[in-house]
Amino acid sequence: MNTFGENIRLTIFGESHGQAVGMVLDNFPAGEAIDMNELFKEMQRRAPGGGETTTARKEADEPEFISGLLNGHTTGAPLCAIIKNTDVRPSDYHPETPRPGHADLTAQIRYKGFSDFRGGGPFSGRLTAAMLVAGAVCKQALKRRGIEVEGKVSRVGAAECSQPNFDFAMKKEILDARAGGDSVGGIIECSATGAPAGIGGLMFGGMESRISQGLFAIPGVKGVEFGAGFEMALMRGSQANDPIVMEDGRIYTETNKAGGINGGLTNGMPLVVRCAFRPTPSISREQKTVNLLKCENTTIRTLGRHDPCIVPRAVPVVEGMLAFCLMDALCENW
Repeated sequence: MNTFGENIRLTIFGESHGQAVGMVLDNFPAGEAIDMNELFKEMQRRAPGGGETTTARKEADEPEFISGLLNGHTTGAPLCAIIKNTDVRPSDYHPETPRPGHADLTAQIRYKGFSDFRGGGPFSGRLTAAMLVAGAVCKQALKRRGIEVEGKVSRVGAAECSQPNFDFAMKKEILDARAGGDSVGGIIECSATGAPAGIGGLMFGGMESRISQGLFAIPGVKGVEFGAGFEMALMRGSQANDPIVMEDGRIYTETNKAGGINGGLTNGMPLVVRCAFRPTPSISREQKTVNLLKCENTTIRTLGRHDPCIVPRAVPVVEGMLAFCLMDALCENW
């Protein structure tokens, strides 16, 4: 299903080369102000056509709210926004030759040959524009409650944020991949500060479970970890545990290897999550595939306009999905 959330329900709809993509936030609190200028700034962080390291597809990405908003404030009715697709080229795509790494083949099987194959249809990263509208609205609501969500690129290919001149090294990784008809992946780290302790739930309702589900809905995400994450597998318990201390009446932990979550509940420390993004599967190099009509092996060079690396544009989307998950969990206590 394209609907997610426990208290606030987020529905995403549309296709990459259809008329529009959009989102509905159901049960979003009434009276929340939406700063359109801030919303548009968030959209531009993700928008395509931003330079030599991104896709050449150009979209204005200006959301149009068609319900749930009046005089700049949410009304309590379903908040619905659409983003029109204008720069589409469906002729670049052919259902008989599925692109390796995409959902082309699996979607044709699952939906008995009727799935929208144009640019990946509903599986496309284009739908993250709609995710971002919802996330940007939630970020504004969280900020008024003292909760800040911020993400950054921590790795692209071999370039890591800890090395000198990371921006230059990151750009070089991307341009080198593009020059070779290839693509490159990376890692985004996102944190939320100011979240109160005790939000979340048991087992499937725990914050790690909710956030992971939201983040894995972002096309290209292949791994999610919290705090020290997989590094904890190499530690002893004495190293992995965060010592609990009190100072001036405040309880906190000296370290944050748990990433701000214990037992599925926030502990008041910064919530830290990282997402691993695969290299963009659409590349211009020749790749093996099959011709579904002729039932024979063949090769393909992916046409269309694609990012050699989706990671920089995905940062606000990761922020947005984390913000939605926090907003959804906070509503349990209202």
